[in-house]
Amino acid sequence: MTKNERFETTVTETLENIQNLLIIKAKEYRRNDNCYHNFDEGAKLTGNTPEEVLQGFLLKHLISVSDIRNDIRLGVLPTLEKIEEKYNDILVYFLIEKAMIIERLNSNLDDK
Repeated sequence: MTKNERFETTVTETLENIQNLLIIKAKEYRRNDNCYHNFDEGAKLTGNTPEEVLQGFLLKHLISVSDIRNDIRLGVLPTLEKIEEKYNDILVYFLIEKAMIIERLNSNLDDK
């Protein structure tokens, strides 16, 4: 497989995995028909916005990826499983945040 073919395969497989992961996680964490339940509850507990709570959850994954880059610099390669997990989690959090902000925009428009 060429470099270009591997790139295209990685993108296609990642998008499929992210979609499946989001559907599974949304069902797992949804409460009272609220797909943002954990972030809304975290906001109530901390006084932060749901988006700030999400950033706190995301931070551990960003640190893990930074650790992976540091390990690579030292000649230690991660497993494919670790790469899949860490990068997919980051992508999921960014997609959730995007959806949260779009929901906030739509709610703001509905209030006017």
